[in-house]
Amino acid sequence: MARPSAARWIEIGIAVAVAIATATVVVAGLEAWLGVPNASNVYLVGVAAIAIRFGVAGASLTALIAVLVYDFFFTEPYLTLTVSDPDEWLHLVLLLFVAVTVGQLAALQRSRAEAALAREHESRALFDVTRTLATRTSTVAALPAIAAALAHESGLGQVWFALGADDADERVAGQSTPGPAAAPARGYAILHRDASGGATAWTQVRAPGPSTGRAAGNHGANPNDRRVRVRMEQAGRPIGSLWASLDAGARLPDAPTTTLLRVAADLVAQALAHDRVEDETRRAEIAQQSDALKSALLESVSHDLRTPLASIRASAGTLMDPDLALDPGEIRASAASIDREAQRLNRLVGNLLDLSRIEAGVLRVAEEALDLDDVVAGAIALVEARAGLRRIEVVADEGAVLADPILLEEAIVNLLDNAIRHTPEGSAIRVATGPGSGPGLARLTVEDSGPGVPDEALPRIFDRFYRAGGGRRSPGTGMGIGLAVVRGFVEAMRGTVTARRSVLGGLAIDVDLRAAEIPVIAEARP
Repeated sequence: MARPSAARWIEIGIAVAVAIATATVVVAGLEAWLGVPNASNVYLVGVAAIAIRFGVAGASLTALIAVLVYDFFFTEPYLTLTVSDPDEWLHLVLLLFVAVTVGQLAALQRSRAEAALAREHESRALFDVTRTLATRTSTVAALPAIAAALAHESGLGQVWFALGADDADERVAGQSTPGPAAAPARGYAILHRDASGGATAWTQVRAPGPSTGRAAGNHGANPNDRRVRVRMEQAGRPIGSLWASLDAGARLPDAPTTTLLRVAADLVAQALAHDRVEDETRRAEIAQQSDALKSALLESVSHDLRTPLASIRASAGTLMDPDLALDPGEIRASAASIDREAQRLNRLVGNLLDLSRIEAGVLRVAEEALDLDDVVAGAIALVEARAGLRRIEVVADEGAVLADPILLEEAIVNLLDNAIRHTPEGSAIRVATGPGSGPGLARLTVEDSGPGVPDEALPRIFDRFYRAGGGRRSPGTGMGIGLAVVRGFVEAMRGTVTARRSVLGGLAIDVDLRAAEIPVIAEARP
């Protein structure tokens, strides 16, 4: 930041006086004591030093004073500004010309060095901003780090971002250093831009009220602090501002600092716009997935619930028809059909409720040491009536698992129902138990000799409402939630479930659970 004008000229005046005095002493020593005929070039050193430190203005002032001092002390007649010898006039004019030229060259090098340093600070700050934005989880979370980088590289007192659609809605979202809320600022300077978006000039405005104070952020308690503001826009709509504080009496930001603030504000605005687009896209995807799930649920419910209801109504209608004379066997067959379809309805509703509990994360899982073969036998007993002519083979190996008895039995029942539903009458279904895929695991495998599923569908068969072979339903297909419930139950019991092709030709599903040891109770001797 540039120093205030009065303080700068005082500093330049002191430096020029020191430089001239030092050079005069050196010139006097060289000419009086060492006999050097003309040592005026010593003043050029002072001119160059002032030029490097203060630029062209200080160098020009030093050159002029150096010529006058040399004329006053070292040119005849001495102690006057009168020059009697034309050669001395030429010498003084050349001294002034060379001094001014040297000063300008030195000042030019200084300005180039300052410009290079400013570009370095700007590049480093923009690199920090872009790196922070590139690695962000969200733009709002990255704003404090971006503000700190801008404050460090620009030399401003504090930098902060305030987000909001207008001045009244702006609230601080990230600042370079934490602190208490500041008193409202008396005014601020806003950066106006041209049509292309480039910076044009700072315009001083007076703070309209408390809302600006809120946006002014936490940067100190001095109400005399001045602030600068760069608006951030998205598609022409304001979304917030980049603010920075200035010390009392300080000048407005110079061109490099202004460029840095403008570019940083644009980068943050673009990142916020990108976050907004991503959020809208994510919401649209969620809504689309939700609609797809609702459609799949309605389709499944409308088919799988109406079919057993139709069978129940048909059987009940047969029993209630007064014109039909049914023998006891036909009555029992109709009643058995009603019971069978009612059980089917109960399983469908139970699976829907189980799926909702899994997705809500409210499953309560007990952990017990269970004999896997006993659980398998109980599950087979529950599905035997639905198996018909299908053969359920058991290949048992003694083993125990840590699991919830109810969830495990329900998972095995769903696996068996899935196999029954996709295999023809007279086919084989195999249930095998044995060691798992790793140490400390036990495995349960249910495989069938049905048509199986395509390899590309294997990873998805545990997704809810997914049915291998596409969306078209065929008789016997389920709602697509039975295997999703299996996965939810198994994972709740800290196990894993995978699918593969069966050696029987159909589908094989492997369930790995934690192995357990069941203590053996010795028989008491008489």
